[in-house]
Amino acid sequence: MALMDRVSTLIRANLNDLVDRAEEPEKMIKQVILDMQNQLLQVKTQVAIAIADLHLLDQKRASNEEKVHEWMRKAELSVAKGKDDLARAALGRVESYRELSESFAQQLEDQHAQVEQLKIALRQLEQKLSEAEGKADLLLAQHRRARAAGRAGDARLAFDAHARSSAFDRMRRKVEHSDALGKAKANLADDHVEERLLALEREDRIDRLLAELKAKQGA
Repeated sequence: MALMDRVSTLIRANLNDLVDRAEEPEKMIKQVILDMQNQLLQVKTQVAIAIADLHLLDQKRASNEEKVHEWMRKAELSVAKGKDDLARAALGRVESYRELSESFAQQLEDQHAQVEQLKIALRQLEQKLSEAEGKADLLLAQHRRARAAGRAGDARLAFDAHARSSAFDRMRRKVEHSDALGKAKANLADDHVEERLLALEREDRIDRLLAELKAKQGA
């Protein structure tokens, strides 16, 4: 669905890259946060609708099961009274309602899957929005510092243009580039460590939930 595609795009968005590429980072980050807030509201609405549909399907399934039992009682009564024709008609109804029961069971399974998918997207988007809101000021401040540092570097290069040889300038630029590259790699490593820690925490929660389920089944 289009909504889930938009949500998936927002969840995958790398805020640091977006800020680095944007001509107006402040406007861009505000727009990203606004988009996330709007999509979050839409996903919440879809979750509520999906849960309501799930309850409705379950009610219809229960009602259909009652019909199966009701027509089976009628068939049994008809047999007891020696009315085989009525018994066959009642059993035909039983089969029809049983087929409906199978259909409702499949619909319920599909609806459960959709509800869980929406809930997962909702949690991921909430986490991404919280991250964006928490990092917005930091990202913008970092961007401004980098831009200021770049301007200062340009000014120093212009000032030293006549005082230093071209070979020395090239050497200095290589050193600055290597330093910037090292810092960028360090930042990437930090992000990777954070992702690994989050994944580890998630695995730990899953292990605890699995243990609880096994304990309940054992009880």
